Amino acid sequence: MNWQPVDDAEAVATEAAQRIITCAAESISRHGRFSLVLAGGATPARAYQLLAEKDADWKLWQFYFGDERCLPVDNPQRNNVMAMRHLFRHIQVKEDQIHVIPAEAGAEVAAAAYAREIEPALPFDLVLLGLGEDGHTASLFPGQEHPQDERVVAVHDAPKPPPDRVSLNYCTLASAGKRLFLVSGKGKADAVRRWRRGEVIPAARLPDSDVLVDKAAWNE
Repeated sequence: MNWQPVDDAEAVATEAAQRIITCAAESISRHGRFSLVLAGGATPARAYQLLAEKDADWKLWQFYFGDERCLPVDNPQRNNVMAMRHLFRHIQVKEDQIHVIPAEAGAEVAAAAYAREIEPALPFDLVLLGLGEDGHTASLFPGQEHPQDERVVAVHDAPKPPPDRVSLNYCTLASAGKRLFLVSGKGKADAVRRWRRGEVIPAARLPDSDVLVDKAAWNE
């Protein structure tokens, strides 16, 4: 992993927004588009606010999601609702550029539908990821295994509510051009410590990733 400790959650969000813009410019220069997978959580939400203030050729961006909760379409706990509030409402982007996971249809149906949706975009240019206190990332939790060749998986019995979710699988995340973890807060310190000492938590199954981590989570 490429660890980059920074001062605080604001610094994580600020650096993340700049890295997204840089990756977008590189991807557009290389193949005329930019595919970005969004994460949920408070630190990514702040990064999206800062990203919306940047000058970008938004019409060449395509937005996807790393995971989603099986909740009604307008539930504020859904990642796409958060992204709409903090990012999409503030930039010039068309509806067909935003690829939402239809998690309200149920985990299995949504996973199959999203696997078809993402196929033309693979491999993604950049995937944003978070880290749970138990070491999970996206909705890939410790102790749960999924068929390795499925690009999108249905998740049941998640250890935090809601129990049913949809997530990009390890193979899809690992194939991306770049992966960027955004980690902040002392609640993540134990997971970061376990990750750094080589425990195989879910986040550690995505090697060669960049990790922005604040001092509270770094805890040295």
